[in-house]
Amino acid sequence: MGAPPGYRPSAWVHLLHQLPRADFQLRPVPSGFAPQEQEYQQALLLVAALAGLGLGLSLIFITVYLIRFCCCRPLEPPGSKSPPPGGGCVTWSCIAALLVGCVGIGIGFYGNSETSDGVSQLSSALLHANHTLSAIDHLVLETVESLGEAVRTELTTLEEVLAQRTELVAATRGARRQAEAVAQQLQGLAFWQGVPLSPLQVAEDVSFVEEYRWLAYVLLLLLELLVCLFTLLGLAKQSKWLVIVMTVMSLLVLVLSWGSMGLEAATAVGLSDFCSSPDTYILNLTQEETGLGSDILNYYFLCNQAVSNPFQQRLTLSQRALANIHSQLQGLQREAVPQFPSAQKSLLSLEETLNVTEGNFHQLVALLHCRSLHKDYSAALRGLCEDALEGLLFLLLFSLLSAGALATALCSLPRAWALFPPRNPSALYSGSRLSEPLLPARLEPASPLCSFPGCRRRPH
Repeated sequence: MGAPPGYRPSAWVHLLHQLPRADFQLRPVPSGFAPQEQEYQQALLLVAALAGLGLGLSLIFITVYLIRFCCCRPLEPPGSKSPPPGGGCVTWSCIAALLVGCVGIGIGFYGNSETSDGVSQLSSALLHANHTLSAIDHLVLETVESLGEAVRTELTTLEEVLAQRTELVAATRGARRQAEAVAQQLQGLAFWQGVPLSPLQVAEDVSFVEEYRWLAYVLLLLLELLVCLFTLLGLAKQSKWLVIVMTVMSLLVLVLSWGSMGLEAATAVGLSDFCSSPDTYILNLTQEETGLGSDILNYYFLCNQAVSNPFQQRLTLSQRALANIHSQLQGLQREAVPQFPSAQKSLLSLEETLNVTEGNFHQLVALLHCRSLHKDYSAALRGLCEDALEGLLFLLLFSLLSAGALATALCSLPRAWALFPPRNPSALYSGSRLSEPLLPARLEPASPLCSFPGCRRRPH
């Protein structure tokens, strides 16, 4: 089975679905969505583990780079006042990496919003489907109760009034049998009544999880934004303690970025497998959870001309029975009322009940058509497989840019703070310039454009 008519897999779904998968023994795993199978679970865990491998390699590279910087730094000649060569490049490379991280943060906010929009569309579709199913159950219950009340009261009273005319009593009993048949047929239309699976509960669970996911990503994005901004502030102010604190925080955010990258990659791959052919999995899962027949589920999930309406026979029989009741009541109106005026009230009440029943019947015909529920199904798939998947890919790009930028910053920051000029102890008592970096002795004040270490002024 392919995708429903209202949904078409995107190019990203096809691309991710074609990626090779393997279990822990590196054996190939089919790309069909099967979360209950152990091999498929191992394949997704292996995708997430690639981010852990990237984190390990990043930490090893950063450690080796810093050890080489600390242990293999050339000795400066005694009394040298000039900064080491390449200092400005180190500082500006750190700044450039942090700016790239800020760009990644903007991408992350957009991806988080897109993912939230997709999940919200899924929740809205589930709520609308729940409203349709509840309306069907309510209309069936209301119609069956009104028909039962009419059979117990008006038709019984009419039989008592017309007891002297056996042919009229026979017509009244025929209307009773038709009304009972309609009620019996209508009871079979409430197919979702008593089903343990509730779309409302699923929508609430999805919204609950999405709320905390959205909040977690907002906190991660804000944390990285603060780290980038305060690191830039520390470089501009040449504040060694601030740069050291932000270096530690950058290491923490680096670990979080690689962790989120693994989660996003595994989720995107699994979601692409689901979205490439969602009908088969959804049909099997719904049939397992609800116990409904495959004819009903195929009708609503596929909604094409090849699948007939499983309720068509019940609807046809109900419509014929209502038409027969109408004709019988009209015959009783013509023949019984002139002879038995007291039957007028019961007949009018029956006509009113029948009109309400026909109105409810036409609403049921519209609600039971596959168009409404299939539209909700297609909207849920579009929200999950288009907006949510696109948002996940943007979040994956954010994590990648964040990890690269922070790894570069972690390599550059220790070299940058090593270039900061030493603080003059007498400045601790100056009062007005505590927060300003002190200038080296016998050097002219640097211009604002050369406030970063390693920048040299040209001679006038």
